[in-house]
Amino acid sequence: MTPDDISLDDITLTTIRGESTTFGAYADKVVMVVNVASRCGLAPQYEKLEALQKQYGDQGFTVLGFPSNQFFQELSSGEAIEEYCSATWGVTFPMMEKVKVNGRGEHPLYTELKKASDADGKAGRVKWNFEKFVVTPGGAVHRFRPTTQPDAPEVVAVIEEALAG
Repeated sequence: MTPDDISLDDITLTTIRGESTTFGAYADKVVMVVNVASRCGLAPQYEKLEALQKQYGDQGFTVLGFPSNQFFQELSSGEAIEEYCSATWGVTFPMMEKVKVNGRGEHPLYTELKKASDADGKAGRVKWNFEKFVVTPGGAVHRFRPTTQPDAPEVVAVIEEALAG
């Protein structure tokens, strides 16, 4: 990290209900940040995200869902998104307000997370909905592309190693 980089912990977040917090509120947890979209073909990943939340939540893990309409597949209001996620997928993990993940007006959290490389060594733009970033309490960022399932062995290995650490 260079002196010009902002600390992840200092980045302000707004919950889907409009409450202000920071990423630092989750600093002691293993956090999976996911840009979600209700009308995306990858939306069934919500079920696996919730399963991870239930399996590891009491061990210091949480999913943070960031609805994004960047790819034109998200509902229009926070209330509609929250209702869909709860009624359709039983989501209990924290959901944030709708954000942009790329380009002008992108959320500062994504500006920082996108510096991380995926397994192929590629950083940069979020390619699609359901891109996953696992952030460990030490601040390491592990990036998994949208088609990598939330419960893929390589994802679970990162979560379990960070929880054991």
